[in-house]
Amino acid sequence: MAKKRNFLGKYVDMCTDFGMKRYFGPEVGKQNLINFLNGLFQGEKVIVDLDYQQTERNREREHDRKVIFDLYCTCDDGSHIIIEMQQLSQEFIKDRAVYYTSRIINTLVPRGFKGNTYELPEVYFIGILDFVLDMPGTERYYYDIALCDRESGDQFYSKLGYKFLVLPNFNRPIMAIKGIMDMWLYVFRHMSELEEIPKFLDKRVFQLIFDIGEVTNLNPSDMNAYELSLKDKRDAEAIRLSIIRQLERAEKKGLAQGMEKGMEKGIEKGIEKGIAKGIAKERARVIAEKRELAKEMKKDGLPIAQIVKFTKLSAEEIEKLK
Repeated sequence: MAKKRNFLGKYVDMCTDFGMKRYFGPEVGKQNLINFLNGLFQGEKVIVDLDYQQTERNREREHDRKVIFDLYCTCDDGSHIIIEMQQLSQEFIKDRAVYYTSRIINTLVPRGFKGNTYELPEVYFIGILDFVLDMPGTERYYYDIALCDRESGDQFYSKLGYKFLVLPNFNRPIMAIKGIMDMWLYVFRHMSELEEIPKFLDKRVFQLIFDIGEVTNLNPSDMNAYELSLKDKRDAEAIRLSIIRQLERAEKKGLAQGMEKGMEKGIEKGIEKGIAKGIAKERARVIAEKRELAKEMKKDGLPIAQIVKFTKLSAEEIEKLK
């Protein structure tokens, strides 16, 4: 068992499918999820209670796609929140987020109601990403996105939001961690590496996380599920590292080829430039000789027309020679 614990770490990795459900699921994680959401919204809204909803959304029409959320809940203020943990880079993660919220909104539109009421509750998508998001400001670790007016920046619609936590970009040292969201990001990134709850964490918020996260508290069924979930995460990490290495090799190869081509082009341009310079120099020498010859011919009294014919210089140029 000691060997297995060393392999798995002391605490369940929060960035696994099993970890998300263990720490934030309806069995024992409700208060953790409330604490996390309140920390994320930072006073924008205060959640006192929430209800877990079905994470699997069946097709409402034949052509609709079936979707499965990691977590989906409604809060005591009537707002709806979708929470997704993504380990591998998703080319269409923004499209996916919009699609998920659209599916929820579609189910919330009042049906069969006479009149023109389209009043909707708040809907939020929260993405916890273990990869860098392809957006402006690639060093940022938190994006808070809403519908805004392009010119003024004023918020157009306050009941739809997208919040992305980019874990690889959170590299703050312990001494620089300030506020509850920094604490949450630190726990997301480092939970599986810790041996005890760090002193700088607010124990009122995080003590339960560490209590339920110990691997030794898992029953055999949960242990098997966690091992499979951890394997999936490590496989995803291996794929990500492989992709990074391939890109690095391609970049180095491209750079080397670029330098080689650049040198070839440089040599070619140098030769061309040298030839052009030599030709220009030779041309200037020949013209100078023709001018000297034209001067001598003028001194000898030869007609201008004859000098033009012989030297190929223009009559105007020959007239100016002294």
